[in-house]
Amino acid sequence: MKLFAFLLVLVLPFAGYAQNKVFNINTYGTRADGFTDNKAGIQKAIDDANAQGGGVVFIPAGEYLTGPLTLKSSVTLKLAVNAVLKGTAKRIDYGTGYASPLIMARGQHNIGITGRGTIDGNGHELLKDVFKMLEAGQLKDALWKTENPWGQIQPEEPNRPRIIGFYDCDNIAIKGVTIKNGLVWVQEYKNCTDINVDNIKVESNTYWNNDGIDLVDCKNARVTNSFFNADDDGICLKSSDRKRRCENIFIANCTIRSSASAIKLGTASWGGFKNITIKDIKVYDNYRSAIALEAVDGGVMEDIDVNNVHAVNTGNAIFIRLGHRNKDSLYSIARHIRISNLTAEIPAGKPDKGYPYEGPLVKVAHNIFPSSIAGLPGHPVEDVVLENIKIVYKGIANKSRANVRIDSLAAIPENESSYPEFSMFGELPAWGFYARHASGITFKNVTLSHLGNDFRSACVFDDVNVLNLHGLSIPQVKGLPVVVLRKVSKPTLSKLTIPGKAVGKIKTL
Repeated sequence: MKLFAFLLVLVLPFAGYAQNKVFNINTYGTRADGFTDNKAGIQKAIDDANAQGGGVVFIPAGEYLTGPLTLKSSVTLKLAVNAVLKGTAKRIDYGTGYASPLIMARGQHNIGITGRGTIDGNGHELLKDVFKMLEAGQLKDALWKTENPWGQIQPEEPNRPRIIGFYDCDNIAIKGVTIKNGLVWVQEYKNCTDINVDNIKVESNTYWNNDGIDLVDCKNARVTNSFFNADDDGICLKSSDRKRRCENIFIANCTIRSSASAIKLGTASWGGFKNITIKDIKVYDNYRSAIALEAVDGGVMEDIDVNNVHAVNTGNAIFIRLGHRNKDSLYSIARHIRISNLTAEIPAGKPDKGYPYEGPLVKVAHNIFPSSIAGLPGHPVEDVVLENIKIVYKGIANKSRANVRIDSLAAIPENESSYPEFSMFGELPAWGFYARHASGITFKNVTLSHLGNDFRSACVFDDVNVLNLHGLSIPQVKGLPVVVLRKVSKPTLSKLTIPGKAVGKIKTL
């Protein structure tokens, strides 16, 4: 994996730069006045560059309104400083059916979007026209007039255009630009290979489902040195094809704010994820999990390495889930996962409070949720190593709010086919860490602190085969027993640091 990452460093930064001929869009009759439709001129520049063997389509400073554009092989869009490529606010311009992305490429090679300018999806104004067309019956929408979890009317995703949509493409460079004001996933790369996303800024709080970036069944991709402020997941890897998967993905040195999860593998996980490296990540004001690893559709998630994550004001630190949403008999596999050098602070209140589109409140009564590893009976999450982990919880638990007794662990629902989320099981009997249906779980130098009051145990391990706790520290004991073991085979406990008397600290059921 390290050799692969090194080769990517050498090769991918040059993707999209093979052609140097410049096609200035101002020579194609474009106007930077913010309201003239420049689609025809910009598209002609792209077509000419492609026809002449490739080149750079240059967008000078100014605001250029445009309809959907189709990027073609060997062409790079380059935006000057203070250049704004702004999407049309007319929904009809994106088609009458599934909305076209503002910038789309399909089956193209050596393409890129670079520079220091901005791509503006114009989401606020575009949404007004979407609602207008829906009211007039000019768009079909299965969700129209139904409320989403926030209690609002929300058009379905096909009626909301992505800003960037690249499909079945290779050698892609997205560098330097700011992307903002989308109405759904801001940028989607599906079935693509050799992708280099570097030093970009994404501001996507315009509406729901605004993932910062989605890599769907992609191979050999880098996402580095970038900033994501997203209403939905920040950086999301998905797999929608049983015969494909996300493979050889490197994510590093990024800062993420999200009203969902900061970095997520899933929810779509049909083929799976292999050789995923995530390192040097900062997370803040994050509603759900800082790291969410989800295999729930029959795919294989393996060889995942997460290192050096610092999360403040996040609703949850770590969520690892093996579920079974798919209707066939194939069960997912989740194995060979390592998370190291992670720190997280879990607040008492809602982490994304005050952002334009907050994550929906959990409807069932609950106390603060712990980090968790959750498989299924007979289908455990396998070989997970957590090393140098520090998680601080600040909430105050109340038995009158919710209470699951440790003698009722069997009653905690499996929710095999439910949408995976750290709150999916409802109230849990642990405040620090909950693990169920797992095999080969290792803790090395893990510290779980609680600054408030909590009557629950710090850790619960239920149906775990081979549990190695080598250096578990619980500085503040709130409730006894501190660690609960139920149906745990081959436990090895060493270097446990728990204050107070030894009696009652560890309970085996």
